[in-house]
Amino acid sequence: MSSAAAPGDVLDPTSVTTAGTQIEGRTPWQLFWRRFRQDKFAIAGCVFIVLMTLLAISAPWIADNLLHRGPNNLFIYDSLDEYGLPIGPTFEKMELEGELQHGFWFGADQAGRDLFIRVIYGARTSLFVALVATGIATIIGVTIGMIAGFYRGKIDTFLMRLTDVVLSLPILLLALGLSAACGLQKEGCLGGLIRPGLLLVSYIIGLFSWPYIARIIRGQVFSLREKEFVEAARAQGASNLRIMTREILPNVIAPIIVYTTLIIPINVIFEAALSFLGVGVPATTPSWGRMLSEASAIFEAAWWMMFFPGFFLFMTTLAFNLAGDGLRDALDPKTAK
Repeated sequence: MSSAAAPGDVLDPTSVTTAGTQIEGRTPWQLFWRRFRQDKFAIAGCVFIVLMTLLAISAPWIADNLLHRGPNNLFIYDSLDEYGLPIGPTFEKMELEGELQHGFWFGADQAGRDLFIRVIYGARTSLFVALVATGIATIIGVTIGMIAGFYRGKIDTFLMRLTDVVLSLPILLLALGLSAACGLQKEGCLGGLIRPGLLLVSYIIGLFSWPYIARIIRGQVFSLREKEFVEAARAQGASNLRIMTREILPNVIAPIIVYTTLIIPINVIFEAALSFLGVGVPATTPSWGRMLSEASAIFEAAWWMMFFPGFFLFMTTLAFNLAGDGLRDALDPKTAK
């Protein structure tokens, strides 16, 4: 039975509920989505990432079935003018090697290759390297961060000093040296164990990207290991490995997702920088960084060679950063602007 209000009491209108109404609780996913969808820039970034991913996945189909030419097909006599300069963007059909085909939508490069096809193949290269490298860095960083934060003491000191050493290294110079040593020779390095290609660049980038996430996870685990649910699991006889994997790890998924999203554009830029300097992926593999390097010599006469790869590189990194910021604000409202 509900108690009646005493005479003279003032009722708060906000505390009065209509009979039969029921307050519906929201799940953590519903709360996350409600906050995330309010960030229009983050939604736009996610849409661009999805479109870019679909374009990269369908690049072979577009090249084979729509344009009927690959990223390394040369059309020297059809795509260069009398001065040896590549033709600009055109949507009109043109005769290529005796056949009427679609024109060069993004223009041609100085070797007579279709720049549009090379740009969408470059998206495959950048996304593959960035995702694999980020996965490697995440696995290493989360493992080291959890061990250091959980065990503390000498183990934490050793792992954090190792992290400091990696952070103090000249990353770009070491990456250039490793790429040159293993990537410029056909047999690779370590007796052929590591060969030139996309995986080599991914290994190199991932090798130097883990310290940042290791420090973030270490700080999270430092506070979580003292919580009541960890003490309860320890009182029930759970092992340290079980506590770390079943109790602590699920509670650090949010920062892992956020930082992973933010580190992907950094790795995209890293791959582009290595390719720009000529020691990234092989020359036969399209890469935005290599395209920018090739365009630097004649960009005044062929602006499209620098504009389109640079535009897609800029938009991809911007989209991942916007999505990462939106995820951070939605998963942790206390950090919201």
